[in-house]
Amino acid sequence: MSAEAESIIANGSTNGHLISGSPTAASNGIMQRDTEEIEIPMPWGIVAGKWWGPRQKQPVLALHGWQDNAGTFDRLCPLLPDDIPILAIDLPGHGKSAHYPKGMHYYIFWDGISLIRRIVKYFGWEKITLLGHSLGGALSFMYAAAYPDEVEGFISIDIAGPPARDHHKQAANLGDSIDRFLRYEALPESKTPCYGYDDAIDIVLAAYDGSVDLQSVEVLMRRGMAPAAERFNKEGFYFARDLRLKVSLMGMLSLPQVIAHAERIECKVLNIRAVPGMHFDNVEYYPSVIEAMKKHSRKLVYLEIPGTHHLHLVNPERISQQVTDFILDRN
Repeated sequence: MSAEAESIIANGSTNGHLISGSPTAASNGIMQRDTEEIEIPMPWGIVAGKWWGPRQKQPVLALHGWQDNAGTFDRLCPLLPDDIPILAIDLPGHGKSAHYPKGMHYYIFWDGISLIRRIVKYFGWEKITLLGHSLGGALSFMYAAAYPDEVEGFISIDIAGPPARDHHKQAANLGDSIDRFLRYEALPESKTPCYGYDDAIDIVLAAYDGSVDLQSVEVLMRRGMAPAAERFNKEGFYFARDLRLKVSLMGMLSLPQVIAHAERIECKVLNIRAVPGMHFDNVEYYPSVIEAMKKHSRKLVYLEIPGTHHLHLVNPERISQQVTDFILDRN
């Protein structure tokens, strides 16, 4: 990694600074575009975000995947027209956003619905458009089902809705999930693992198991890593996300529940399925949810595009035109 990029991580990126100028190719190969770091107040702290494009227009709200962050859209957003504003946020416990207080669980496929509602109310938006990858796509789906009259449309990348969980497996794993959560919560800061930069990048690259490449990991880790705080009495970098997010299976939905929500969706939908993309245990899940959404959606576009689960980050040029046409309502 370059010295400049290490400095960005060490200094917390360009928080609060407006980067002006037309899109240009940076040394890392990523196109640049006007962006501004913002903070949205919440009862437990702040939700951090990155606003692309004009501030005077209502933006598309972009939601990342589980244990990722707003940087997941850093390669896609610059390929969209300058006049399409995007607000990419770090979900609670991710990136630069505040973690939930101790004693509060993450129910990742439910929490985001009320979070989106808080953001909509904070800005006073009407008829919103959502862009989501993986978990973010599932949250977009759920919000569109909860507020069918208030969503113009949503784009979902490599997920149809919340992954359908077998309720017998969920019941069998509940006790272990709670115990794991309590262990993470009790971990003292002095035990926070810290790594050299290259080692940390290697750990993340291995964890994604081929879904991302080295450059994509470095993009994500601009928000996903932070230099060790003095109170850690350690050197190097640590992963900024809340460890408790690793307990992700509590509050999952069954397939009938997902279908019931899908049938409430009335807005236009663009669903981009990466091929091979993410593996789902239930082979009926994806096509059955798509078919259920078709019942009341005013328009549903389903595309299969070659790529990994992180298609939008590794190969954004493969979907940028489709995303643009959908947002601008081009046929």
